[in-house]
Amino acid sequence: MKKRVCVLPGDGIGPEIVAEAVKVLDALALPIEYEYALLGGAAIDATGEPYPEATREAARRADAVLLGAVGGPKWDELPRAQRPERGLLGIRKDLGLFANLRPAVLFPELASASALKPEVVSGLDIVIVRELTGDIYFGEPRGIEVRDGERVGFNTMIYRESEIRRIGRVAFETARRRGKKLCSVDKMNVLETTQLWRDVMNELAPEYPDVTLTHMLVDNAAMQLVRAPKQFDVIVTGNMFGDILSDEAAMLTGSIGMLPSASLDEQGKGLYEPCHGSAPDIAGQGVANPLATILSAAMMLRHSFGWEEAAARIERAVRAVLAQGLRTRDIFEPGTRLVGTAEMGEAVVAALR
Repeated sequence: MKKRVCVLPGDGIGPEIVAEAVKVLDALALPIEYEYALLGGAAIDATGEPYPEATREAARRADAVLLGAVGGPKWDELPRAQRPERGLLGIRKDLGLFANLRPAVLFPELASASALKPEVVSGLDIVIVRELTGDIYFGEPRGIEVRDGERVGFNTMIYRESEIRRIGRVAFETARRRGKKLCSVDKMNVLETTQLWRDVMNELAPEYPDVTLTHMLVDNAAMQLVRAPKQFDVIVTGNMFGDILSDEAAMLTGSIGMLPSASLDEQGKGLYEPCHGSAPDIAGQGVANPLATILSAAMMLRHSFGWEEAAARIERAVRAVLAQGLRTRDIFEPGTRLVGTAEMGEAVVAALR
């Protein structure tokens, strides 16, 4: 039975990198059919809305969504509710994509590309589990208003116990399949919201006696990710802290252009996208790194479709291409061969064969 994938190329380099991921999926001759739709700035230009109704319907019909990236300075002056990023937040909320999985794996061939010493990051393999539909990004009330003659901006950080328990189970199950270590990151010494977070994580822990649960304040976690990142296996945290820490972890691997992500609902339907942004400064130049998007497609095959061997084939092909010394501009170093977006995608396809 064919799986339906809603493809959202998005903005900036999005169409270029998504094209290479689709090329790789096609090379596997899998029973997949695609439906293309608009999200973000491209949708604004065409319809006036960052998440138009046609895209909403296509995303709901699909078994999974493959996204490039959204946003760019072209749309920065629009009212906040009409900006491209509202489309991304909208689709996450609409599809109930509450669990974001961001693996940070350092390929051996890229150890010298990391900003940290190779001995600090060699062998790095961690996963950050980020709650995606709650926290300060969605809390109400929010806004900018005038009080006592001056402007005041305000947002609400809020979590329900059920939301914390739900993401906690995803994190414990993820740790159970890996190294059985889970670090929960909060700021409970200052924020009551995250005191509740810690309390709920502790309440869940007895259900997973094979997983060791630890806690860390977010400022210390940010420091430890740079000082000794291999101490971690799985990290679970809220939406805002996860947004920041996952990008920090991305740079441990040498380039944010290498990191995929999956955003899942309770049934395993997911939206898959690279961790990086739309990079409008290099859009259309054919120099963007497509590997994070290709690896996101592999995550789609694994998490939403259960096609483990096909996913593993893509990951092995990416490793093979890196071993051959091929590099896009973001990971290039002397002694390797500089290639463009399409050539990197074609190399992965060749490695699959």
